[in-house]
Amino acid sequence: MSAGPRATGPAKHRTGTVRAAGCVLWRRAPGGRGIEVCLVHRPRYDDWSFPKGKLKRGEEPLAAAVREVLEETGHHCAPGEPLPTSRYPVDGRPKEVSYWAAEATGGSFTANAEVDRILWLAPDAARVRLTQPRDVRQLTALLDTLAAP
Repeated sequence: MSAGPRATGPAKHRTGTVRAAGCVLWRRAPGGRGIEVCLVHRPRYDDWSFPKGKLKRGEEPLAAAVREVLEETGHHCAPGEPLPTSRYPVDGRPKEVSYWAAEATGGSFTANAEVDRILWLAPDAARVRLTQPRDVRQLTALLDTLAAP
């Protein structure tokens, strides 16, 4: 007697929303003129984006965002205000990425298999370099947050 297809387990997990988190990492520009934001280059996708990654089982989004910043950039950070959540399909599944503004507090980058380069750019240069237009929303929100009294 066959048990038939499984209604639960891994197949169910594969059809759900992929949850991820990240930060728009920023620092004061050298000389104190404005800020710079950190973009990461992922060779697997040949794109420039903000540090982000999937949540581990049971992990809170903010904890995942801080972990991903450290893993991908080598920098520690002080998370601040939440930024807009990004929602888009990936391989036929919905993906939801929660973002926070985060000030870099120290560290140094070492290239790895996931991220081979980072750039610290002025916001206008970052806006042009970002591969996905949807990422500009988080950059704009960061700038609005930092400009607020």
